[in-house]
Parts: sequence; structure tokens; C-alpha cells
Amino acid sequence: MSVQQAARGASSAVPRAEQPRTVGRSRAGVASSRVARAWLPPVAVFIIFLAVWQLATAVLGVPAYLLPSPGAIVAAGVEHAPDLALSLVSTFRAALVALVLAVLVGTVVALLMSESKLLERSLYPYAIMLQTIPIVAIAPLIVIWFGAGEPAVIVIAFLISLFPIISNTTVGLTSTDHNLRNLMEMYNAGWWQRLVKLRFPFALPYIMAGLRISAGLAVIGAIVGEFIAGIGGLRGGLGYVIVTAAGRLQMPYLFAAALTSSLLGVVIFVAVSIIVSRSLRHWHESSVDFEN
Repeated sequence: MSVQQAARGASSAVPRAEQPRTVGRSRAGVASSRVARAWLPPVAVFIIFLAVWQLATAVLGVPAYLLPSPGAIVAAGVEHAPDLALSLVSTFRAALVALVLAVLVGTVVALLMSESKLLERSLYPYAIMLQTIPIVAIAPLIVIWFGAGEPAVIVIAFLISLFPIISNTTVGLTSTDHNLRNLMEMYNAGWWQRLVKLRFPFALPYIMAGLRISAGLAVIGAIVGEFIAGIGGLRGGLGYVIVTAAGRLQMPYLFAAALTSSLLGVVIFVAVSIIVSRSLRHWHESSVDFEN
């Protein structure tokens, strides 16, 4: 009997050893299929769009100063690649600094407003004013106060991207379940414990939603700021490149700069989305994958 049991154990050991490899392969296959489902449709639509665009400009004979072909745009982008790279770095730096400042200041303001209804009623109208006031109207003051160049661009991008953080974080911090808050108070939890262990985790999905919105607005704000307060030379961003190319009627170069700014916005949005997914995927419904 002992020999038979040993033989059975030896025969059953092989499938058990191969089981992790099978599980790993199945997980890799599922991950690759998810990536394909996520990226193939937009890539296919983009390729079809470019093909129709190229064909339409060739058949209809559209002048390049009205609508350049995708081939001309790619050629202009390759020709001016060093300038576009420097401008991309400048715009990315301004947008990133503005986004970080918006998150820090917006979270602090939202925390203050969530602590008191009086503070919320007192401060929230001014937060709305930041969102609704035309940035062109106050741009001259910003240039006078901070000077032309990157500081003014960062301030403009910061003002444009601040409101979603304030609004969403305030909603999240004030929407905590009152039963859970009463439970924490019953166990004599302090203000910091309630904030870190209850209110902030409950508000995290709202904060991440605001971060997604502000990420795109930061790029838009940086480019708009470069329209208004940007400077030329090596420190000029994509906004300055677009304005310069438009003034010289260099339409392929203008489209290449606009496409570069769009790709920058997409990259920042995807990076923020990855952070949001990894922050919420283990416990929040919006980021949990369910089997069909």
C-alpha cells in the first residue's frame, strides 16, 4: 500500500507543478485580450480617418494652407522635431507643476469647506468665479504680477485646473456616511483618525474623478497661457509654436504642433487614469473587473 500511495503522489505531482504555468499563461492571455479590446477599436478608427483625410486632400486638391494632408503634417513634424521636443518639454513642465499645485491647494480648500458649512458658503462662490471668469480678462494682470514666461503660464494653467479638484473633493468629504462617522466618534476617534481612515478613503473616488478632469484642463491651461503670456526662443511652449506657425501660414507645422499638444493631453490623461485604477481597483466598483 505504501508503494501505491507513493506512485499516486508522484503521478499527481506533475499536474500540480504545471498548474502555476497554466494559470500564468491564462492570466497573460486575459490581459492581452483586454489590451486588444481597449486599443484596437480607437486605433482602427484613427487609421481609417487618416486614410480618408489623405485621399480627400489628394482627390479634391485642397490647398495646403487650408487643410494639409497627413503626409505633409508628418513631414513637417519630422522636419521640426527638435523644436517640437523642446516646446513639448516646456508645456509638459508647466502643466505638471500647475496640476500638482491645483491638487494641493484644491484639497486644502475643500478640506476647510468640508469642516464648516459657513466656510463652504463663504468660499465656494469665489471658487466658482475662478471657473467662470474669462482668463483673457485677467491675463494682463497675471503678466504684470508674475512677468511673461513660465511663471505666468503656470498661474494661468493652475487657475483653469483648480475648480474640479475643489468641487469634487468637497463633495467627497461631505458625503461620508453619517452612521460611520457616528461610529468613529463613539469609539473616541480623533479628527485626524476620522479624516485618514474614513473621510479621505470615502472621498478618494471623487478626488480621482476631479484629478482626471483637471489633468486635461492643465494641458489646455498651459497652452492657453502660452498663447497669452508665453515667450519665444528655446523656452517657448507648444502654444507659442502654434501662434507662430499660424502667423506665418505654416499649416502643416501648425497641425503638427496641435497634434503634439493633443498627444500630450492623452498621455497625461492615461497616466492619471492608471493611477486612479491602481488606487481603486481592489475595493471600488468603478475599477473592479467582473466576470461576465
